[in-house]
Amino acid sequence: MIFGAHVILYSKNAEADRAFFRDVLGFKSVDAGHGWLIFALPPGEAAVHPSDGSGTQEVYFMCDDLKSEMASLAKKNVECSEVQEARWGSITKMRLPGGGKVGLYQPKHPTALGLK
Repeated sequence: MIFGAHVILYSKNAEADRAFFRDVLGFKSVDAGHGWLIFALPPGEAAVHPSDGSGTQEVYFMCDDLKSEMASLAKKNVECSEVQEARWGSITKMRLPGGGKVGLYQPKHPTALGLK
């Protein structure tokens, strides 16, 4: 039986991005050995979107109030892109210390988070 999902983000500076997840986003973690942190994430959901290619994945964290969350992140010196409005939500991207980006959005659609 599938009991969870494991998300992998590749980074040019994994230590800095791990510190960001730990210190800025406040995600709890376990040390899998030698400082290799594995983070507990908020409840999640997965969607499959059509594409002409394959191999592209994105990670988005969801929040109830995007503007408030962005203001909180700004106090921690986190850069966010301009907010884009889409049919499915209000979206920004956070720049990680390692150079990558992670999405943050306030959904306008029903979520699957309460389903079992």
